[in-house]
Amino acid sequence: MTHVPRKRFGQHFLCDQTIIRQIIASLAPEPHEHLIEIGPGQGALTLPILKQVQQLEVVELDRDLIPELEERTQRAGKLKIYAADALTFDFASIKTDERLLRIFGNLPYNISTPLIFHLLTFAPVVADMLFMLQKEVAERIAAVPSTSDYGRLSVMVQYHCEVDVLFDVPPHAFYPPPQVQSSIIRLIPYQAYPHRAANYALFEAIVKQAFSQRRKTLRNSLKNLVSDDVWARSQLSSHLRAENLSVADFVAISNAMEKV
Repeated sequence: MTHVPRKRFGQHFLCDQTIIRQIIASLAPEPHEHLIEIGPGQGALTLPILKQVQQLEVVELDRDLIPELEERTQRAGKLKIYAADALTFDFASIKTDERLLRIFGNLPYNISTPLIFHLLTFAPVVADMLFMLQKEVAERIAAVPSTSDYGRLSVMVQYHCEVDVLFDVPPHAFYPPPQVQSSIIRLIPYQAYPHRAANYALFEAIVKQAFSQRRKTLRNSLKNLVSDDVWARSQLSSHLRAENLSVADFVAISNAMEKV
């Protein structure tokens, strides 16, 4: 029986073979790598990749899809399925050797932003991530300072990762077609951070607070966190707004606070 895509899971199944081949070419999976797919769905990427590398792990929330996925892939290679919610899944728990994880998938658009924040917590054990996202979300991730797309998501992802938007995917590449354009994005966690926060929790809190009131100047939006003395030592103007600051600037504020 054909699985009916479920709106509550944000399911849009990839069905365009040209796009599938393009995604796999961008991923360039190798048999010796530790590959994990999020949301395999009906196996559009899973099956050809499994045939290529012979072993693969997947995280799937919709238990009704799992029997069909197992049947489709049983002769292709060794598939390990975690029936779990990727939003709460402990990706570090499945790293059992020296290999870093390579995570990929067509992410459900309704949870893509919180899922990316969750995945960033595992950056130290991840080699790279290749995701299909709503184009608007991909643009926000890759945005540069002083643009309308630039925000908390941009800063937090770019703190941890090098970001590369690879190509767009039209709605007709899916069943059912989504109402939005999609993009393929690659995130490569830094092995050596270009800008390192001495206190990551503090850095995270500053970024969140600054963008929660992005129309205010930093002096006003961060008045409960950052003192005048810190502004003086950070060499940044407190009259700027959150969107004007680079990742390095936010790290500088955070690190100046640590020296108080």
